Amino acid sequence: MVTIDETAPAIVRLSTVIDAPLATVWELHTDIAAWPSWNPDIDRARPHGPLAPGGSFSWSTGGLDITSTVHELVPGQCIVWGGPAGGITGVHVWMFEQDGDRVTVRTEESWSGAPVEAAADALGKALHDSLKSWLSHLKSRAEQAA
Repeated sequence: MVTIDETAPAIVRLSTVIDAPLATVWELHTDIAAWPSWNPDIDRARPHGPLAPGGSFSWSTGGLDITSTVHELVPGQCIVWGGPAGGITGVHVWMFEQDGDRVTVRTEESWSGAPVEAAADALGKALHDSLKSWLSHLKSRAEQAA
């Protein structure tokens, strides 16, 4: 499995438990074009073809325009993407695990590059807050749908 950059100056690992079926959570999370409809932190999102390893999508969040490339995809289990934005190279791993009627979603992301080296604490906090918010929005929308 593709992993984050363990040597990066900013690394965040978070998880949440969602009271919804795995299929619901997975569909929400991998319907890139629909992200702005449930995650107010994302201004726009557009896939460039099918969601598959080697494929890409562009999205905008926090004033950054990002093009991410999918590195790995195991339906219902994990998706890994990454790419550069504003001098920062991000690698983002998402893992999904069914546990009875619930789903545990684990995410970990690394940021490297000159901007992160110059402000590791501030950008690490921004990354943490961003992922915490993303998980909260995913949980809220999936549980509403369930």
